[in-house]
Amino acid sequence: MDLIVPCSQTKDGFCSFHCVHSHIVRKSGSRAGIGSRVSVRIFCSESGFESGFVGNKVGFGLNEKNVIKNPRKLWVCAVNRSESFAVNGRVLNHETGFVGNKVGFGLNEENGIKKPRKIWDCAVNRSESFAVNGRVLNQEKKPLLQFNGNGLGSGSDQPNYDEIGSNNHLRRLVRNGELDEAFKFLESMVYRGDIPDIVPCTSMIRGFCRFRKTRKATKVLEILEESGAVPDVITYNVLIGGYCKSGELENALRLLDRMSVPPDVVTYNTILRSLCDSGKFKQAMQVVNRQLQRGCYPDVFTYTILIEAACKDSGVGEAMKLLDEMRSKGCKPDIVTYNVLINGICKEGNLDEAIEFMNNMPSFGCQPNVITHNIVLRSMCSKGRWLDAENLLSDMLKKGCSPSVVTFNILINFLCRRGLISRAIDVLEKMPNYGCTPNSLSYNPLLHGFCKEKNMERAIEYLGIMISRGCYPDIVTYNTLLTALCRDGDVEVAVEILDQLSDKGCAPVLITYNTVIDGLSKAGKTDEAIKLLDEMRKKGHQPDIITHSSIVAGLSREGKIDEAIRFLHEMERVGIRPNAVTYNAIMLGLCKVRDTARAIDFLAYMVSKGCKPTEATYTILVEGVAFEGLTKEALELLNELCARGFVKKSAAAQVAEKM
Repeated sequence: MDLIVPCSQTKDGFCSFHCVHSHIVRKSGSRAGIGSRVSVRIFCSESGFESGFVGNKVGFGLNEKNVIKNPRKLWVCAVNRSESFAVNGRVLNHETGFVGNKVGFGLNEENGIKKPRKIWDCAVNRSESFAVNGRVLNQEKKPLLQFNGNGLGSGSDQPNYDEIGSNNHLRRLVRNGELDEAFKFLESMVYRGDIPDIVPCTSMIRGFCRFRKTRKATKVLEILEESGAVPDVITYNVLIGGYCKSGELENALRLLDRMSVPPDVVTYNTILRSLCDSGKFKQAMQVVNRQLQRGCYPDVFTYTILIEAACKDSGVGEAMKLLDEMRSKGCKPDIVTYNVLINGICKEGNLDEAIEFMNNMPSFGCQPNVITHNIVLRSMCSKGRWLDAENLLSDMLKKGCSPSVVTFNILINFLCRRGLISRAIDVLEKMPNYGCTPNSLSYNPLLHGFCKEKNMERAIEYLGIMISRGCYPDIVTYNTLLTALCRDGDVEVAVEILDQLSDKGCAPVLITYNTVIDGLSKAGKTDEAIKLLDEMRKKGHQPDIITHSSIVAGLSREGKIDEAIRFLHEMERVGIRPNAVTYNAIMLGLCKVRDTARAIDFLAYMVSKGCKPTEATYTILVEGVAFEGLTKEALELLNELCARGFVKKSAAAQVAEKM
């Protein structure tokens, strides 16, 4: 049986479905039983309402007169013209659609609809779109709402209100970053029989992958697939991307094979990038063959990934073959493709070939950009061809290709390495003329150059200039200064700078602490070094072998051998394995206090721990024997070590001279 309910047009284009007070006249021969489901058709008598209605299951009974009586409550929902909805991952895009809700009715013996508990009355405008369980429902000009035996709306695919509410709650949890709570709620949804929306589920997968929780992300996809929802290619791509970033290539390939939708070029590019970055070029080519067999054709990104990998794996010759194949298949290379090739040519040392290729690019329909010139410029500087570099910069300007900050930084770095700091300063000062503001990478080579020349006054001066120009030093800047200060014995100044770093918004890193700890240890201030070690631990930095070896060496130099040995055993206890440098420091300390016999025992301990002695290990022991007055025995030991190849003849000669 059908029920026709008139509706009226409201202002602003909204259509409102009003409370059902009218009678339902039973068609001849139609009769609904107790608890049966019917469908409703809603129409609008005005031409403005052209679309359908998506409702939900409505259970009620009919009386003999087929009358709907005494509705208790009516809900009206109006939505404006520009809204669109996603319900369970499918799009309902029709002009004036409607998503309804559960309506509970009581049935009596007269087959009438009596005292409906709740009626949802919804007005939806012309431009709304809905997503319902991953399928697009695009209805036009269906001006009726039907009650039938399958439920309210257009069929069994319609979501119920609980499902819509659940998906809205799921979206909120994911949007707020409550991934674990969202995962639990997803499980409960599926247990109740609700079909989850693929959009928040995809976001949940992305979130778990961002935190390297790929197992949980995998579980979300499995739940989604088992629920009856249909994941799209984006969902699979997100999880495949997560696998690739976590180094789980095998899982990515397995998921590629079992995808329920055809992979797209993004799917393949993600996997190819990961394979190529891992040095698995041949396996990447096998994946490309499978891609072609499935009818998914490579794009410019695909070929660029493969060309870059070919340059690293097989050389530029193989990369050129891929370029020819790319062109023959109608895929036009872009500037990134050509830049990758030029970079490969430069890394093979064929600078002149790279210059020729760059000059020929306009004939290929692609103009070189600033990155192209920077690649060639860096290669010129590494080969010491300064005049060519200057000419290239002039050509760039003539062609209207403006240099970037990177361009100038390449030149500054090259000049500072050559000791031409004055010329580097000239380049730095000219940068603003070309619209480029120097950054920390512009100043750091200058500071390093001054420190290398032991000209700390100029280094501090340029640090001040840098800050006054609004360019704040980074941790590399400070590490450069700290290294120079500690080398020159100015450890007090280094400690003072270190203490101020956090206030300057530049948090120290492991190498920062190691630099100062080593400086303190060499300056005979091991107690302060140990305090700094405790401080770095409190701030969440884990000391490494370099940190511990610096302190062991400092204790040994100060004659605190037993304390140094205790510190070494403490290293072992926390899982840091001492290396030859650590053992050598203790043996040197033992030899200096004329305890060579104990040093030899320590050599045996070193070998028992699987640490191979170095040439320095043997020369320390030889010098220790000689230091105890046993010069003859020391020379015999040295000759024996030299004959067995443990000590080079040049090193043996130097040791012999000292004796």
